[in-house]
Amino acid sequence: MPLTQAESVIKNIIREIGQECAAHGEIVSETLVAFMVKAVVLDPSNGFNVDRTLIKSDVQKLVKLCVTRLLDSKNPSLDTIKMQVYFDMNYTSREEFLEEHHRVLESRLGSVSREITDNRACAREELESLYRKIVSYVLLRSGLGSPTDIKVVREATAALQSVFPQAELGTFLTLSKKDKERQLKELTMIVTGIRLFNRDCGKGGGGVDDCRCIIRFLHVFLNIPFKTVPAILREAIPATTQHIDSQLQIAQDQAYRYTAILEKVSKNPLMSKELQPYMLKEALYNVRQYEIFLQIILSDIITCAQEVEVMVKQLGAQLEQLKMTVKSKTAVPTSQVFPIFIALSNLWTSFQDETVLISVLSNLTTHLEPFLGAHELLLPEKVLQDLLDGVTVKTDVCRMKEHMEDRVHPADFRKVEWLFPETTANFDKLLIQYRRFCAYTFATTDGLLLPGNPAIGILKYKEKYYTFNSRDAAYSFAENPENYIDLIREKAKKNAELIQLLELHQQLETLIPYSQMKDVDKHYIKPITKCESGTQTDTHILPPTIVRSYEWNEWELRRKAIKLANLRQKVTHSVQTDLSHMRRENCSQVYSSKDASTQSTREGSTRVPRPQIYIAGLRGGPTKTTHGVKVNLTRAVDET
Repeated sequence: MPLTQAESVIKNIIREIGQECAAHGEIVSETLVAFMVKAVVLDPSNGFNVDRTLIKSDVQKLVKLCVTRLLDSKNPSLDTIKMQVYFDMNYTSREEFLEEHHRVLESRLGSVSREITDNRACAREELESLYRKIVSYVLLRSGLGSPTDIKVVREATAALQSVFPQAELGTFLTLSKKDKERQLKELTMIVTGIRLFNRDCGKGGGGVDDCRCIIRFLHVFLNIPFKTVPAILREAIPATTQHIDSQLQIAQDQAYRYTAILEKVSKNPLMSKELQPYMLKEALYNVRQYEIFLQIILSDIITCAQEVEVMVKQLGAQLEQLKMTVKSKTAVPTSQVFPIFIALSNLWTSFQDETVLISVLSNLTTHLEPFLGAHELLLPEKVLQDLLDGVTVKTDVCRMKEHMEDRVHPADFRKVEWLFPETTANFDKLLIQYRRFCAYTFATTDGLLLPGNPAIGILKYKEKYYTFNSRDAAYSFAENPENYIDLIREKAKKNAELIQLLELHQQLETLIPYSQMKDVDKHYIKPITKCESGTQTDTHILPPTIVRSYEWNEWELRRKAIKLANLRQKVTHSVQTDLSHMRRENCSQVYSSKDASTQSTREGSTRVPRPQIYIAGLRGGPTKTTHGVKVNLTRAVDET
């Protein structure tokens, strides 16, 4: 059958089943109907062959069986399937929820943001209207009060004017759309931080106390006194964890009693027919599934509490730092206070996220309780007490302690690998099959769920891990694992709720052609949990032996030889100009400087004789004519 035709057939079957149930006053979702179709086809007792095309009689039979099961309101198996479908449709992981929550908030603020970014105001009235829209956007995005509260609007306007006066709207309108959106977000964070700081100082913060979205569990979960919690956090809410703990305790007590009765029946087969109308195993699966879902929700709430505990410390530190920065100063640089205001705003947003998440988890817990209604109808307290007569009810912890010292001896099985806490890294994080229930007990007692005890040893078989409640059970399973795995698979085909309860999606999904899967049910198949890992090896483990100068061409070798020979006759010249001498690096090598001195053997000196020349007769004589006589009295050189 072609793919499109097969999908059309399945859609028609699901639609017809939904209409039949609606005619009987039962409204069912398409996801539930799709899962029920899968369950009916998987059940071998119904005689459907997944490899054969469905004929008209097969379709009629399938519709009839599905409608019968969906209308059986007293069957715990149907309640378990409804619970699984509801949980799968409404529960998301913490990361996915916060991502979706932020996306929804952005989409809701999109229209308000576009009114601001696309505005082309020019007149004074238009600019005032635009400024009021910015104030409304800040309030809506921060969640600090309602835009219809005059007191809140005035306080937000005053905070906004301190960082973004109305006179700057002209500059704001000249920005691009992305820059406008970015500035709007920054203004929102700064204004939010200012209002939170004012509320902490007792100078404002109107609307903060009206926000029912902060730390309901600070007092209940973390035992933090209200007087030590900042003012914005002092809001009381119902004790969600107490409610979940009480429901979890009730579910576990009920599961322990059902397990004790079924354990008694497994030892006395004659009682099996007497207890068949009570559907004890289906009731046990129902309450165990409820317990697992509560543990998942409780784990998420504990994570929220841990996140809040960290954020409370950060909030106190930021407020204290802001007080030390501001003190009594009339003006403070924006570079010092704006980052702190933004940090306060981010913490406030994180508090809102945690509170919304807790609210969703609390509502999810409340909506799971109606799926336990069949227990009171099938097993009233009086009937249950009669069945428990002479039976010892054991908790899961007690069952583990009974065989704590009865450990597996690895030497007894050489071809099978056993893992123990003291020899295995990350032992607690191993993904154990069947949600840690004993595989052997479930296979040999027609579906009895007993908790496995990892301390006695975990069996590793085909890269999967199995745990058991006793050493004898472990030894029996290890002798022929495939046989018991097949028995568990066949049991899950008869009870479809076991597919999710024991996480058998991958083992049973191959039995249904992909073309016959409902689109809305595809996400219901959960993949095997994988762990990302990576390895990195050295590029070259051994030292490289590549000879870069190697040449295989003899002509290239000759060319190099000629070049070297020519170099012997060459002289290297270099020239530098005033403009180019700084463009290259030059270096020179000289001998290190040293101190040196010389001394002559004797000292000598010479002196030139001073000239002494005189002229006699210049003053005249006995005659009128003057007769001068030049007299040289200079001493000889050798006389000096």
